[in-house]
Amino acid sequence: MSRVHPLRLAVFTAILSVSGSVLAGVPAASNFPATPPAPGPAPQLSVPTPATQRLANGLEVISVRRAGLPLVTAQLVVRRGGEMDPPGLAGLADLTANLLSKGAAGKTAPQIAASAEALGGSLDASAGWDESAVGITVTTPKLPQALGLLAAVVRQPDFSAAELQRAKAQAVDDLRLQLSRPTALAALAASRGVFGEGAYGHSRNGTPDSIARITRADVQHLHGELYRPDNAILILTGDISAAQAQQLAQASFGDWQKPATPLPPRPAGRTASALPSILLIDQHGAGQAGVVAAHAAPPRNDADYYVGTVANAVLGGSYSARLNEEIRIKRGLSYGASSRLQSFGDAGIWLASAQTKNPSAPQLVELMLGQFKLLGSTRVSADELAARKATLIGGYGRSLETTAGLANQVAGLAIYGVRLDEIGKYIARVQAVTPKQIEKYARKHLDGDDSHVVVVGDAAQFGAAIRQQHPKAVLLESTALDLDSPSLQGPPASR
Repeated sequence: MSRVHPLRLAVFTAILSVSGSVLAGVPAASNFPATPPAPGPAPQLSVPTPATQRLANGLEVISVRRAGLPLVTAQLVVRRGGEMDPPGLAGLADLTANLLSKGAAGKTAPQIAASAEALGGSLDASAGWDESAVGITVTTPKLPQALGLLAAVVRQPDFSAAELQRAKAQAVDDLRLQLSRPTALAALAASRGVFGEGAYGHSRNGTPDSIARITRADVQHLHGELYRPDNAILILTGDISAAQAQQLAQASFGDWQKPATPLPPRPAGRTASALPSILLIDQHGAGQAGVVAAHAAPPRNDADYYVGTVANAVLGGSYSARLNEEIRIKRGLSYGASSRLQSFGDAGIWLASAQTKNPSAPQLVELMLGQFKLLGSTRVSADELAARKATLIGGYGRSLETTAGLANQVAGLAIYGVRLDEIGKYIARVQAVTPKQIEKYARKHLDGDDSHVVVVGDAAQFGAAIRQQHPKAVLLESTALDLDSPSLQGPPASR
């Protein structure tokens, strides 16, 4: 027969006593508030205006001092990214960035990782749209060594054949897993629908076929074209002054030579699309369907950028936003529905997405299109707008809590040529947006006639119903897609 240990019994009794006293203070269900408290006042944001300097070789140096904690994030940003992938080589910029820390200046990948770890940090490298970056966060005394390591991987990468093959194999595995998910494939197709043959239309991470075509010479050529001081920004955020930033930048990057050749031209981000407004992709046997609705959006430097940001927050930027309210909370058709606004150099995209049971896909299509239209035909209420603004402001404040987050926000302004003092004006800009501005913005940019909807799943369960509502919908087989083609289909001879 088991016995309870006296000490355990005493602890259990104490817990019950404390629980009882706590529960005694909880109001009865009849007295519990029926509505959540109203959002509090927006916090006061105090962010020093970033200081900007430039080295003789063209390298821009931006620093933001945050005293009190001896930490600094150093981030080297190149003003080009996935939009520079050559035709047929989607994913080249991303692969190039990932390989920077996999061997440089005579050090192997494990040696570079060990060097970063010895400094108390880790090197993180990646490419996005319009930018590629590598960064590290260390304590202030370790910053000179960290910048030396950063300079080595950016300026002297090995791009060894073995590391390239390893990176390509991993990328292909990741892509096959990603593209097996209906919503991911639908988002890729929707981007093609919006951007067409433009530079933002292809898969920034590549496709299994495009990754297989990339050679070491391709990686070396792209690196030589883009990674140069007159196309780069060194961002230093944390416990560092502008004078220290200039001195350290000169020590690590001052002898980086600017090439005599000009930078390659940036291709147009958006061109005419070859895809229909409603596209169905049959992923035979898929357990669920992914539904994505997309619209073209303005670039990052658009005067109404903050209006678009708040409009997206109302539509689908959080759990309590309209899409999730209508699709998940009211109807239980999905575990989650959301939208995101992505603004790039000369174009942008608005994507709404959700995953659901195959038979429910037609209903989701109409709900998404309906919510897009509703945003431009009715005024947002004061209470709803206040709640969505509070969510945006809280998220922005959290993004600035770390030196790395601060560096990312600075980079986002710098690569698009936005005034750097905007970093401290976000709250005021968001608070200034009115319901009338949102309605006008939505009418201009979310016109239902310019939408692209993609549904990926077992088309036998939803194709006929969607075509009944949208007779011009086109059906493609997922196994026959050419993900590197703007039409998603290969040439006629290969079909």
